[in-house]
Amino acid sequence: MLTKDKLNKTIQSLPDSFSIDQLIDQLIFMEKVELGYQQSEEGKVISNEDAKMIIDKWSK
Repeated sequence: MLTKDKLNKTIQSLPDSFSIDQLIDQLIFMEKVELGYQQSEEGKVISNEDAKMIIDKWSK
């Protein structure tokens, strides 16, 4: 979950002028990273081998 502190740090890292689209992109990125971290902590991951097998099926 995003926190005000994380949001403030993200806003501080943006240039002095930025578009709403840039801010939204950063927020979406932060949310995805947080979700990935949470899934990793919960063991909701797949191995590299399984990922490679899935990707190989896409090209067939």
